[in-house]
Amino acid sequence: MVDNRPGAGGSVGGSYVAQSPADGYVLMLSNSTPISIGPFALDKQPYDPVEAFTHIASVGAAPCVVMAYPASGIRSLNDLQAFARKEGRLDFGSGGPASIGHIYGELMKKELGLNMVHVPYRGGAPMTTDLISGVIPVGMDVLTAYVPYFKTGQLVPLAVTSAKRSPLVPDVPSITELGNYRKLVLDNFFGVSGPAKMPAEVVARIHSACNEVMAQADIKKRMLDLGITLSPSSTASFTAYVRDQVETLAPAVKGAGVKL
Repeated sequence: MVDNRPGAGGSVGGSYVAQSPADGYVLMLSNSTPISIGPFALDKQPYDPVEAFTHIASVGAAPCVVMAYPASGIRSLNDLQAFARKEGRLDFGSGGPASIGHIYGELMKKELGLNMVHVPYRGGAPMTTDLISGVIPVGMDVLTAYVPYFKTGQLVPLAVTSAKRSPLVPDVPSITELGNYRKLVLDNFFGVSGPAKMPAEVVARIHSACNEVMAQADIKKRMLDLGITLSPSSTASFTAYVRDQVETLAPAVKGAGVKL
């Protein structure tokens, strides 16, 4: 049974799982929002996103994309930096405060030393409308929904934020191809997590079942269609991945003063 519990940057659902019995019957489709971003955008952090959960199985990840309005003249990351320095500021849109696109923009602002100003929207759709219309020159969001706009030329993709190119847009460079931007690698991960201190045998059983499902051809195709690159791994590796992302994003969220 799926029980959607939205709110507070995913922290409502996260809190419910963290407080549930550790018997394997309550699990969460974890991702970057309730784990690496949401808890740090609240006045009172509701849980430790690493220690409050058993991070069982990695499913995969989808990169963000940095994109521009064609008439802005921004067609590369170098163009973006030149535009920001010439104009003295660069407005960038995202799907909302504390969205992964917003946080990625804050990471770029710090890493590239640019005056980047966040323009929040209530979702990706209104941000897309303004980006296509030239109201804002640059937008950042999870890749999948924007592929059709790249094909029609309505938007220009500058880079995907993963370490490797995305099969959805194989002609678009990854951020690591464009320079020494290791600190700008960011994927919106997806995984299966449960409450802390789940029994090892239960964790092993769920981990095995997840890998069996991800090995199915129709699941692989559906994930690819959604822009998600499957990345099954051990429970220990997934936990380490989550910890690394939390250590990267938590300071960015707090440093930018992001609040939900």
